[in-house]
Amino acid sequence: MARDFRELLKRDYVILDGAMGTMLQAAGMKMGETPEMLNITHPELLVSIHEQYLNAGSDVIYANTFGGNAYKLEECGHSVDELVTAGIKNAITARDNVKPEALVALDVGPIGQLLEPTGTLSFEEAYEMYAEVVKAGSNAGADLVVFETMTDLLDVKAAVLAAKENSDLPIMCTMTFEMNKRTFTGCMVPSMALTLEGLGVDAIGVNCSLGPKELEPVIEEVTKWTNLPVVVKPNAGLPDPQTNEYNVGPKDFAEFMKDLRKYGIRVFGGCCGTNPEFIKELSDMLKENGNAIVNELPQKVIPAAVCSATKVVPIDQPRIIGERINPTGKKIFQEALRKGDIDYILNQALEQVQAGADILDVNVGLPGIDEREMMITAVKSLQSVVDVPLQLDSTIPEVLEAALRVYNGKPIVNSVNGEEESLKNVLPLVKKYGASVVGLTLDKNGIPKKAEDRFAIAKKILDAALAIGIPKENVYIDCLTLTASAEQDGVVETLKALHRVKTELGLKTVLGVSNISFGLPNRVLVNHIFLTMALENGLDLPIINPNIEEMTGAVRAYKLLAGFDKNSVDFIKHYAGKQIVPKIVISENKSAGTDTKSGTDGAKGIQQSASDNDTGLEGDKLALYNAVLNGLKNEGADCTAKLLENTDSMEVVNEVLIPALDKIGEEFEKGTLFLPQLIMSASVAQAAFEVIRKFMIKSDAAPVSKGKIVIATVKGDVHDIGKNIVKVLLENYGYDVIDLGKDVPYQAVVDAVKENDVKLVGLSALMTTTLVSMKETIELLHENNLDCKVMVGGAVLTPEYAKEIHADFYAKDAKESVDIAKRVLG
Repeated sequence: MARDFRELLKRDYVILDGAMGTMLQAAGMKMGETPEMLNITHPELLVSIHEQYLNAGSDVIYANTFGGNAYKLEECGHSVDELVTAGIKNAITARDNVKPEALVALDVGPIGQLLEPTGTLSFEEAYEMYAEVVKAGSNAGADLVVFETMTDLLDVKAAVLAAKENSDLPIMCTMTFEMNKRTFTGCMVPSMALTLEGLGVDAIGVNCSLGPKELEPVIEEVTKWTNLPVVVKPNAGLPDPQTNEYNVGPKDFAEFMKDLRKYGIRVFGGCCGTNPEFIKELSDMLKENGNAIVNELPQKVIPAAVCSATKVVPIDQPRIIGERINPTGKKIFQEALRKGDIDYILNQALEQVQAGADILDVNVGLPGIDEREMMITAVKSLQSVVDVPLQLDSTIPEVLEAALRVYNGKPIVNSVNGEEESLKNVLPLVKKYGASVVGLTLDKNGIPKKAEDRFAIAKKILDAALAIGIPKENVYIDCLTLTASAEQDGVVETLKALHRVKTELGLKTVLGVSNISFGLPNRVLVNHIFLTMALENGLDLPIINPNIEEMTGAVRAYKLLAGFDKNSVDFIKHYAGKQIVPKIVISENKSAGTDTKSGTDGAKGIQQSASDNDTGLEGDKLALYNAVLNGLKNEGADCTAKLLENTDSMEVVNEVLIPALDKIGEEFEKGTLFLPQLIMSASVAQAAFEVIRKFMIKSDAAPVSKGKIVIATVKGDVHDIGKNIVKVLLENYGYDVIDLGKDVPYQAVVDAVKENDVKLVGLSALMTTTLVSMKETIELLHENNLDCKVMVGGAVLTPEYAKEIHADFYAKDAKESVDIAKRVLG
C-alpha cells in the first residue's frame, strides 16, 4: 500500500522523478504529438519509464497527465477522464511492479490560456477545467496532486481550489521563475509563498526554467517566506539551442542539489533534460544519511504581510490604507456605481496610490445594485491597473467570498466583529482563502465605552481565529474611532485599547482615523493630530485619505522619526526640494467629512500636472495618453472619440497612442510594470484603434494600417501564449497581424506570405525540440525567394541561434517585436 505523502514529508527527504517529456522524446515521440495520447496507445512505454524512475530511487512518480485538460485535449478524440485515468493506471502498474510503497502523483500543468483580466479565460472556467482533471485523477487512484510549471498565481489559485473542493488529495505546487525572481506574469516569490500557504497546500517550490545553480537565489527566497516543505525540481542546467542538449550532467546535478540542502529543502527531483541517471545520482547523494533529513531548520516567524501577485506589503511599519473607494456620503461615487462606471473606481485607486497609499480599501456597497457582481468586477479591474494589495470591505459574507475567490494574492478582509454570527460566517472564509482579517471591537451591545471591554472583544476574536487555524499574524484589530465632538472621553479609551492590543496581544492594529473629527471645524487638523497620537500608541494601519498631504506627511514623518525610514530615504525622496503647500480640501458632503479630495469631482487618476508633463501633450490628448498608461479602457475610448471631432486620426495615433505604448514598453523592459499592466494598456489602445477604425469607415477614409505581419508557433509546438501577446501589441501599433496559430506546417507559413504579400514573419518556439521546425520553416521561406524578413522569439532561443538559422531578427520579448516591425515596415 502506498505511503501517505503528508507523513512522508515529516520523516524523510522525498525524491521525485525526472522529466517525462525528455524520456518520451528519446523513445521516439514525434513533434506535435499529444503526450497524454500515449497513455492509451502505448501504455507499456509509460509503465517502463515509471519503472526506470522507481528503480533509480523515486519516492513519487508523476503520471503522464501534465497537459490533460479540456483545452489542450480538445482535438485529440479522447476525453479528459479517459486519458487521465489511463495515465494514473499506468503509474500505479509500475508502482505495484517495482516499489509498492511509492506514491503516484496526478501531474497537472497550466491550462495554456491567460486568465482575466490579462487574458480571456474566466476564473471559474479555469476552475472547472482543473476540477475535471482532479476528479478523474482522484477517482483513478492518485495519491496526491501536483500543480507544476505554473506562471500565473491566479491560475494556481483556481487549480488549488479545484483540488480542495473536489478531492481530499494532498497538494504540491511549484511555479516557474526567471532569473529576476519573477514568473512570466510578474509574480513574486513571496506572493507565491504567502498565497499558497494561506490556501493550505502541503508543499510549495520551483520547477523548470533554470538549472539548480541558477535557481539557488529563487530557492533561498522561497525558504524565507514559508515554513512549508519546499520542493526543488530544476532542469538539467540550461539548454544549448544548437544541440538541444542541457549543460549539466547527472553527477554535477546531484552535487548542485546537495548544496541546496542548507536551505532546508525537503523534496528533490528533476525537470527538463533529466532522466533516471539524474535521479539515481540524486537518490544516492540523499541516501548517504539513510534519507533522513540532515538540515532540519527551526520554524521561522513569517512576517505579517499582504500582497498582490506583483507586490508584497509587509506590515513591519505603519502602512497607509486608502479610504476613498467607498460610496458612503459620496454622491458622485454612488452615481458611478449605478452606471457601472468602473473607470471612476480605477481613477480613485490610481490617485490614492500616487499619493502614497500602500493598501486600498474597496467597498462598493450601495442599495439597488448587485454588490456581489460589482465587487468581483472592481477587484479584477483594480488588480489590472494597480499593484498594491486590497482590503475587501463588505458586511455581506457572500460578497466577501466572491471577492476572495477572484483576488490574486493575499488580501485583507474588512471585517469581523465579536458577535457570534459574524465570527461563524466570516472567519471560515478567512481561513479557507488564506487572507488577513480586521477584527472590530464591537458586539451585539455595540461599541464598548471602556478600553478594557474593547480589549476583551479583541481577545475573543483572536481566540476564535486561532481555534480554526488562522495564524496570529493574520489577525488585525480595529479598536474603533468615536467622534470627539460626541464622545470626547472615548478618544483616550480608543488609544488605551489600541496600545493594549498591540503590547499585550501582539497583534497588528487598524484604525479609521477620519471619524474622530465628525461635526468639528478644521477637520484636517483634528485628524492629523489624532493620527499622530494613534501612531505613537502602536497603530500599524491607518485608514485615511492619502490625497490629504497633512495626513500622508504625518505618516512619513512618523516613520522617519521612529526609525522605520532608515537614512531618511523615503522622506527625502518625497520632500527634497519641494515646498509643501496645504491643499484646498473640497468636501462633496460636508457632514460626511470623508469625501475630501484634491482637485475637482472628476479626478482622473495619475494625469500629469503641468509641471510633471514632459510629453508635450495637453487637454484631451494628455487625457488619452494617461488613459493608456493607466489601463482605463472606457476613458480611452471616450477620449479618442472626442479627439476625432477635431483631430486627424493619424495625428491621434502617432502623437498619442504610439508614444503611450512606447512608454509602457519602456517601463515593462525596466521591470517597473509587468505583463498584466502591459496587456491592460494594450487593450486601451485596442479600444482606441477600434474607435478610429469605425470613424474612418463612417467617413469613407482608408483604415489605419502600417503593414501586414504573419505570425505562427512552429510545427510541433503547441504553446502560443507568448505569440498571442506579441499579436496584441503589434495590432495596437497599427499592424495587420495574420495569426496562423500553433503547430503550423512549414508550407502554411510560406503560403500565407505569398497570398498576402507579407514583408515580415514572426516565428515562435518554446521547446528545444521544435527549434528544428523553426530552422526548416526559415529555409523553406528562403528557398521560395520570398521578399520578407523573419523575426524569431521564444524562451529557448538565443541571439546566436537565431543568427545560425538565418533569422533576420531575434526578439527577446513582445516589445522587441514591435521595435523590429518599426524597422522593417515603419
